[in-house]
Amino acid sequence: MYRRILFLLVLLTGTIQAQTTHDFATAVSKEARQTSSDSVVIDYLRQRGIATTTNNASKILPDGKTKFNDLFQSVREAKHHIHMEYFNFRNDSIANALFDLLAIKANEGVQIRLLFDAFGNWSNSKPLKKKDIKAVRAKGIDLRKFDPIKFPYINHVFHRDHRKIVIIDGRIGYTGGMNVADYYIHGLPKIGEWRDMHLRLEGDAVKELQQIFLSIWNKVSKQKIEGEDYFPDIDYSEYPNHHEAIAIVDRIPCVSPKIIRRTYAKSIDAAEHKIQIINPYFVPTKSINKALKKAIDRGVDVEIMISSKSDISFTPDASLYKSWQLSKRGAEVFMYNGGFHHSKIMMIDDAFCTIGSTNLNSRSLRWDYETNAFLFDKGITKQLTTIFEDDKEDSTVLTKAIWKKKSKWKRFTCWFAHLFTPFL
Repeated sequence: MYRRILFLLVLLTGTIQAQTTHDFATAVSKEARQTSSDSVVIDYLRQRGIATTTNNASKILPDGKTKFNDLFQSVREAKHHIHMEYFNFRNDSIANALFDLLAIKANEGVQIRLLFDAFGNWSNSKPLKKKDIKAVRAKGIDLRKFDPIKFPYINHVFHRDHRKIVIIDGRIGYTGGMNVADYYIHGLPKIGEWRDMHLRLEGDAVKELQQIFLSIWNKVSKQKIEGEDYFPDIDYSEYPNHHEAIAIVDRIPCVSPKIIRRTYAKSIDAAEHKIQIINPYFVPTKSINKALKKAIDRGVDVEIMISSKSDISFTPDASLYKSWQLSKRGAEVFMYNGGFHHSKIMMIDDAFCTIGSTNLNSRSLRWDYETNAFLFDKGITKQLTTIFEDDKEDSTVLTKAIWKKKSKWKRFTCWFAHLFTPFL
């Protein structure tokens, strides 16, 4: 009798403790959810010394024509300096028109500094040759290569400058996914339209881009370009539209090698209800892939858009396999059919977004110099979400039936390609 009473008391006590523990966990969970996803990421960046400035104005440039029209107009209005850092300047109509315009500005006394990646130039279909570089320099344009490729060539494969940055007079900045090439406007025969996005910035975030550019420029040129002329003191409180919060996250090999992939993973971990990603080479590293799986498991709507066509081989096969695995987990994967979607964007909870040069693959996340802007602004995020929703209309959802339609050889190739994720 006493044993039964004792047993019931223990059982009741355990039940009460379990219920109390459950209630406490629920309360903690609710309290954690009161901290919005954008606040979590802003705090995460602050702890790592990355400031989020709050006096910025941004403009999404959703296609090549819009980007180059805007850029060319800003170049025409430049008064003091023009700084450009690109993976490559393709030797075509757009680049040559830009060089001609920059020559005019150089004759007006504007300082022109251009930096391009030697491997990026060598790997594109219309590279700048020695005679072209000489001709550009003869126009008064200081054009430099980052890490010229010399023997032994393998030494120059690893840390490439994949950034796309422009700073004009220290007041206007650009960053995003586009290099300087006319296929951003005209497309390419084999893949059709080349979709990409860029970002125009005004505000203190431009100073961050300037610091990034001058850091690598001074290293390459052995110069010491600095001072107030490049970092003008502007009171943006007088500008009524400059109220956006923006953080510039920059990956420097051997200095901040993990910052972009960890910020991506933190953003995904912080998501409460929706994640949307467009990326051309979607072969996420372990931490980002794990974060996406966890987000799916906790009920977050994960939507990923990849391209049906690509400018390269092998990596897209790995991307398709990775996407299929996430699709089986519960993500919705859209295969874009309207050309090659080279955009590199992510939207979280309709609250914040990122746009920049970073591909979600090991090459960008573990090796190259990359820059992304994280925009903690619902208006800009909504613009990107609207583009995503519109592009769904020209996409095919990756379902089991679609996957099974692939030949056995194609499915094997996709599986085999994904084994090389650490090297893609």
